[in-house]
Amino acid sequence: MSAPNSEYDPVEVSSLHPDEVARMVSDALSAFEAARDLDELKQARLAHTGDRAPLTLANREIGALPPQARKDAGRRVGAARREVGEALARRQAVLEAERDERVLVDEAVDVTLPWDRAPRGARHPLTTIQERVADVFVAMGWEVAEGPEVEAEWLNFDALNIGPDHPARTMQDTFFVAAEGADGADGADDSGLVLRTHTSPVQARTMLARTRQTADGSGEPGRGMPIYVICPGRTFRTDELDATHTPVFSQVEGLAVDEGLTMAHLKGTLDHFASSMFGAGITTRLRPSYFPFTEPSAEMDLQCFVCRGASVGDPERPCRTCGSEGWIEWGGCGMVNPRVLVACGVDPERYTGFAFGMGLERTLMFRHGIEDMHDMVEGDVRFATAFGMEV
Repeated sequence: MSAPNSEYDPVEVSSLHPDEVARMVSDALSAFEAARDLDELKQARLAHTGDRAPLTLANREIGALPPQARKDAGRRVGAARREVGEALARRQAVLEAERDERVLVDEAVDVTLPWDRAPRGARHPLTTIQERVADVFVAMGWEVAEGPEVEAEWLNFDALNIGPDHPARTMQDTFFVAAEGADGADGADDSGLVLRTHTSPVQARTMLARTRQTADGSGEPGRGMPIYVICPGRTFRTDELDATHTPVFSQVEGLAVDEGLTMAHLKGTLDHFASSMFGAGITTRLRPSYFPFTEPSAEMDLQCFVCRGASVGDPERPCRTCGSEGWIEWGGCGMVNPRVLVACGVDPERYTGFAFGMGLERTLMFRHGIEDMHDMVEGDVRFATAFGMEV
């Protein structure tokens, strides 16, 4: 810019000519109106109101005018800059309102959708029913005993009067644990360990713990008699998974060893157990059977809790639960075989005992009408959630 010159004609400064100023304003207004969003409006603002904008440069030329010309030029450029500023503010307000409306639509929250996008898990019904069984017997004064799932073959079979030639000891029923370094079935049983096929080894462990003494025969023996324990836990057999069988299943076994126990005590205990699981008034019966570790032995049946025996002999009222037989097999029981007592250090001349074992999966199926074992093992949380915290 040159210094003030009293003979300088402002008309010759093209940027200050009224038509040129009007053109600058028109270009700015058109650019603002053409802006489709705030980013484009920012570019238009910098182009028409920034330090290098035409109106800004024209405003700087005013200082080079003679004094008599500055007032008119300043008024003209100032009015133009105000008009451009007001147009910019109006267009920015419009675009901000459109942005806010768009955000409300794009980021809208549907309050009717499920709020828990990461649903909680649920306790498996087998866990809760196992605790319920434990509560029933603890209330009767019994104890809960536990043992390892990888068990010594002697405790799983020999201590329970299951001889070396018993079919249950073959590979068809039992998972044998291979010895370290064994290549195949030839060395499979060298380790002397199996995945327990029932929870009865815990009964043997309990009796041994109550009767053992120190290695040299001195010292105090275990807690001694009587014994009233239940043994819940997982067991393993080489079964195929189908609607009614699974290779990994849960059992609860009970053992009572005391003076003067009879089958009557066993029957009374199981009747109370059945009523606690299936409701008051349930009828039970014992059928003669055979188990190596009990003598005499029996199978315990429940009167069908659906038809209550009314479907027997009535083809018009078939019962799917019991097959119209009126009874449902629940588990095995009996008086502890004296050989088992001797193997575990208990005097059979003084003490007698009874034992029983029921499958928790079967109990759960009876209580809730579950028809397929797959539902219990597939881990679908929707199955477990339906049972809540109690069963």
